[in-house]
Amino acid sequence: MRSYDLTPFYRSTVGFDRLFSLLDQASSDGSPGYPPYNIERTGENAYRITVAVSGFARDELSIVAKENTLTIKGEKVANENSKSEVLYRGIAARAFERAFQLADFVQVKDASLENGLLHVDLVREIPEAKKPRQIAINTGAKAQVIENSAAQVAA
Repeated sequence: MRSYDLTPFYRSTVGFDRLFSLLDQASSDGSPGYPPYNIERTGENAYRITVAVSGFARDELSIVAKENTLTIKGEKVANENSKSEVLYRGIAARAFERAFQLADFVQVKDASLENGLLHVDLVREIPEAKKPRQIAINTGAKAQVIENSAAQVAA
């Protein structure tokens, strides 16, 4: 796989560190394949991450949203009471940690566990101060001020 050197961009840009870090992470092959997951767009500003966590109970899973990172962890509790001996283990029950980088203003709305799938619903809520607003364009002519116009209208 080709490797790209992003050093010149780090030197000549300000405030794009997170973007270039994401590009570095995307180009590396260090991401594990367990557990499998889907990322879906369910609306204009709504997303859903679905993680296959079969064999994990609700109390063995944790979801943490910190800054722009969503981390899903799963850790099996050892069952010492079982008297049976496993001859073949084909169902993965190992601990995992999966991290997702979230865009600005993306918040976790809900999480549910059903049929071995963990669904995490996300929504992008942009504050009013950050939303685009329409700016009126004024002409170069000065507006005329008519004195006592309020008094004439009232009469």
